[in-house]
Amino acid sequence: MAEWVDIKVPDGSFRAYVARPTGTPKAAVVAIQEIFGVNAVMRSKADWLASEGFLAIAPDLFWRIEPGIDITDQSEAEWKRAFELFGLFDQEAGVGDIQATISAARAMVGGGKVGAIGYCLGGLMAYLTACRTDADASVGYYGVSIDQRLGEAAQLTTPLMLHIAGKDQFVKPDAQKAILDGLAGKAALHVYPEQDHAFTRPGGQHFDAAAAQVADARTIAFLKDKLG
Repeated sequence: MAEWVDIKVPDGSFRAYVARPTGTPKAAVVAIQEIFGVNAVMRSKADWLASEGFLAIAPDLFWRIEPGIDITDQSEAEWKRAFELFGLFDQEAGVGDIQATISAARAMVGGGKVGAIGYCLGGLMAYLTACRTDADASVGYYGVSIDQRLGEAAQLTTPLMLHIAGKDQFVKPDAQKAILDGLAGKAALHVYPEQDHAFTRPGGQHFDAAAAQVADARTIAFLKDKLG
């Protein structure tokens, strides 16, 4: 079962897509969008998490720029718009919106545990979520610019897992090395040497079903362990 809910923050409110599992969820997971908004791919990620028994909630983090962004990676015009949105996005405000979503999700599961999972831009935000919020676990897929925020790892107390694409065109080898060195012993780090950015995005240019299956299995095991 899926629905949209409104989440209030001090400067307004935004919508979030909620996917509910069959039966009573034991925990919730915040699904953090890519640069394409809460589109069909992100909604399907939330649906997948619900199929694994979690209440999943995907907040519209671009609402301050334009509410309801829902584009794909299938045209040059959409890619141009997506990069514009990435440039306009306020990451600091975004962390606040994620915390508000975590609080809303926690209430939905009766005060239970809440994790987070993010992709691309959302992968960076999942890392920041682990460093700055009261989430109980966080997973990032091919997060961009994490190497520039490694100083925040000093505040890292939340269990964190990162999936790193070895041939990521947006996270070059030196950035990957910095992440691996900077987070060694502080996070569960998985490298997929032959994969490019967004290797778990169905329909994407670099989608790899086998690698996605491995990464997703690791994610679900991690979340079920940390969120109980």
